[in-house]
Amino acid sequence: MRARSSSSAVEAGQVVQLSEQVRNFADIYASSRELQAVLDNPMVEADKRDAMLADVAAKGGPVGVGLNAVKLLAERKRPRFDAEIAARLATLADEKAGVVRATVISAGPLPEVVYERLKGELESATQRKVAIDRQQDPTLIAGVVTRIGDNTIDGSVKGRLAGIERQLSSL
Repeated sequence: MRARSSSSAVEAGQVVQLSEQVRNFADIYASSRELQAVLDNPMVEADKRDAMLADVAAKGGPVGVGLNAVKLLAERKRPRFDAEIAARLATLADEKAGVVRATVISAGPLPEVVYERLKGELESATQRKVAIDRQQDPTLIAGVVTRIGDNTIDGSVKGRLAGIERQLSSL
C-alpha cells in the first residue's frame, strides 16, 4: 500500500510537499513523548490515535496526502521510521526535480559566496541542478570535503595531512 501512496503523490506532483510534511512530522514525533506514547502503544484505540494526529495537523503538522501517509504509518505501528521514510521521499523528490545533493563539510561556517561558487562549479561538472547540504566538522582544520553520491573530493587540511602521512609511511 505504501507504493500506491508514493505513486499517487508523484502523479499529483506533491512529492516535495509530502517529503517535507513527513519529515516535519518525524521531528514533531521525536520531540513529543506524549505523541510517542500514544502512537507506540498498541493498546491505544484508533479513534484516540486519529484524534491525536488531527490535533498535530491542526497545530501545523501534516495535511492532505502527508496526513494520510502519517495515519497509514501510525496504523501500521511504524511512526518511528518516519525520518527514514522522509529521507527516501526527499531523494525521490530530488530525482523527479532533476536535483543532485552535495554534502559540503567545512571546519566552520563559510561565507555564502563560497557556497554559491561551489554550487556553480558542481552544477557545471555534473550538468544537473545541485542542492548543497551544509555540515561542519572542526577536525578538518580548514578547507572542505564535498560528497556527491559515491564521489568524495577532500580538499581539507586534515585530508592533505593524512595523504602526506601515507606517503611518508610508504618510504
